Amino acid sequence: MPLTRPASREHDRQILRLAVPAFGALVAEPLFLLTDTVIVGRLPGPALGALGVASTVLSAVVGLCVFLAYGTTASVARQIGAGDTRRALRQGVDGLWLAAGTGLLIIAVVWPLAPWLVHLLGAEGELARLALTYLRISLLGVPSMLLVLAGTGVLRGMQDTVTPLLVSVGSFALNAVLNAVFVLVLGWGIAGSAWGTVLAQSLAAAVYLAMLFGRHRAPFRPDLAGIRSAGSAGVALVVRTVCLQAVLAVATALATRMGEAQIDAHTVASRIWTLLAFALDAIAIAGQAITGRTLGAGDVAGTRAATWRMVVWGIGSGVVLLLVVVALRPFTPALFDASPEATRELLAVLWVVAALQPIAGVVFVLDGVLIGAGDQRYLAWAGVLTTLAYLPAAVLVAASGGGLVALWLALGVWMAARLVTLGARAYGSRWLVTGA
Repeated sequence: MPLTRPASREHDRQILRLAVPAFGALVAEPLFLLTDTVIVGRLPGPALGALGVASTVLSAVVGLCVFLAYGTTASVARQIGAGDTRRALRQGVDGLWLAAGTGLLIIAVVWPLAPWLVHLLGAEGELARLALTYLRISLLGVPSMLLVLAGTGVLRGMQDTVTPLLVSVGSFALNAVLNAVFVLVLGWGIAGSAWGTVLAQSLAAAVYLAMLFGRHRAPFRPDLAGIRSAGSAGVALVVRTVCLQAVLAVATALATRMGEAQIDAHTVASRIWTLLAFALDAIAIAGQAITGRTLGAGDVAGTRAATWRMVVWGIGSGVVLLLVVVALRPFTPALFDASPEATRELLAVLWVVAALQPIAGVVFVLDGVLIGAGDQRYLAWAGVLTTLAYLPAAVLVAASGGGLVALWLALGVWMAARLVTLGARAYGSRWLVTGA
């Protein structure tokens, strides 16, 4: 369906209204976590390494639960589009109860496994002891972290990305202050950093609960059928997330085996890729909210028009990011104090990183659109298929002794496979299920 200019401008306003605050919230987290790293880095001994080990475990566990935000956004937005705010809040509360239960389950499972997980990542002696201290204290804050994910999803579904931005900035700023006080003033060591994070996340969760049960007067009572439904939808998104993490883990493992210069360059390139993904993720979040709302309202034509407009935004953003990477490429190795060998590797890989940005722009947008449409089962199968497309390319790199550029070209095969599977689905109509 062709877009008229007024329609295009209206879609642009909707996208920007949702995407700009979402981008701010996405960027706030790594910036304030960097503050934690600086504070812990002032401690003697292997404290910084311990933070890295424990954070790896936490990031993997909490990352698998991102479905609490994505799935809740889609379900709430659909009910908002259908004009049923009460039912939207009901489904949002189901997501909150699922988050609380999942958080308690994670504590019960990971707590006894914590020593083994720390050693699995290679930590020994004092490093292992400090990592275990940080990990176990931080586990107490996991239910709050998951409540924040679900609460963020509820508000995004209600077309509000400004409040999550404010809560995100406030909680991470508080986290930085508490860490500075607990670690540098009170001398609690790495345990102080963990307690600061737990308290900041708990306060953020309390803000979301107060808003939903206070301002919006959401029903508090759990609905077992609704919780089961949310959990069922979440399983498919977990499969999708596991596939994403598996691809990145294989790439890191292969880069590690290539040598020190290669893994150093790969680490920097991966961090740059993640930073660039925040901008594209913001459009994807807008896609979740807009798609859920328009399909809930039964507006198929509006959904297609908004999807096409967001794809245009994704392509445009990808081209801009391509140019940014190319422009900053000569100066990037110096920012990370890369060795001469790592510099050569990184300068070569950044060409591939840049070239993949327009593809990533479309992939991220379509991923968000299909999540918003509640098409989680297809996304799970697509995740499996694209991972299977990537693995032969990765094996070929390892078997042929290919270098880091070849490894990133294999990641390009994966992104191309995602573009094909998501694009084919979006082009069809099976995902355009309307109504509440």
